[in-house]
Amino acid sequence: MRPLHFVIFGKNSEILKTLKRIIENTSNWNATIQEEISSCKNYLKDNRVDIILLSSGLSLKEERDIVEHLSFLDYPIALIQHYGGGSGLLKNEVYSLFPELIPDK
Repeated sequence: MRPLHFVIFGKNSEILKTLKRIIENTSNWNATIQEEISSCKNYLKDNRVDIILLSSGLSLKEERDIVEHLSFLDYPIALIQHYGGGSGLLKNEVYSLFPELIPDK
């Protein structure tokens, strides 16, 4: 399976840690946690990321700001707005963006 690199952006540290653990339970998936808009923007500018996952606790302004920032990056990045649900839901959200990664049944 091809590697995927996620940035998880949100404000609830415990939820962010849980999401990171869920993501990294899948082989070749890794995640970086960002809790501040400025550091998240800098990270996205300096590191190629496949998916940004927006989590809970963000203000509407922060969400709009980071989504707008994505349009200025020089590489494509997928966006998932994930505000709850089990690990199966998260994987389905990823697989809907990258259907070629769906494991053989």
